[in-house]
Amino acid sequence: MAELIYGFHPVREGLRGRRTPLELFVDEKLKKDKFDELETLAVNRHVPIRRRRREDLNRLVGNVHNQGVVLSLEPFHYTDFDDVLASCRQSGQDALFIVLDGITDPHNLGAILRNADAAGCTAVILPKDRNCRINSVVDRASAGAVEHLRICQVTNLVRTLKQLQDFGAWVYGLASNQEGQNLYNADLKGHVALVVGNEGSGLRLRTRQQCDLLMSIPMAGEVASLNASCATAIALFEIIRQRFAK
Repeated sequence: MAELIYGFHPVREGLRGRRTPLELFVDEKLKKDKFDELETLAVNRHVPIRRRRREDLNRLVGNVHNQGVVLSLEPFHYTDFDDVLASCRQSGQDALFIVLDGITDPHNLGAILRNADAAGCTAVILPKDRNCRINSVVDRASAGAVEHLRICQVTNLVRTLKQLQDFGAWVYGLASNQEGQNLYNADLKGHVALVVGNEGSGLRLRTRQQCDLLMSIPMAGEVASLNASCATAIALFEIIRQRFAK
């Protein structure tokens, strides 16, 4: 069954991404200068373009905030985790994984995926249970980053962390600012798997126990923690900073 994504950024990335786009629906009153880039991308990929009334697009996606562009494309396919590991072994380059443990807010998940794309992550790993799945809300919140990332869905998160460790990755869990080593004092070079927990309860016990190290972000204010997407961005770019440090 085809999926629908909407909004300029998600649609543009959908036309540029791995999935096969099927049809592009455009508000019949949309100004041409706003549509030129999408039209070029659609033509290049042989995607039919349909002009529709804005009211029809609103009904199609059940949302009035679609910016007058909707893309129909093949369903999202998760990447096989074993294939990712095999590819990493062949590349010989340092790998960077994000492992999510109970991220249930689609906007938070989308923001994390946007961070992952910006940091050039090797893959993002989601558990099948107790975690938000990839959908149009996540796609929009990620500004279309979903269409470019390798995203794996796994049944047993602890087993997956063990596989990452066997591969040679250090598994670092993000914890609250009252526990774990200061992020900026940790050696984050080499293969890294960054584990991020639920927005409220954090990492589950078995996940925490499987981590090689728990890290925290030092904070000077009164609020106990950052939300998951902000914390992920800070940790990711500290990893990137260390990789490129002379």
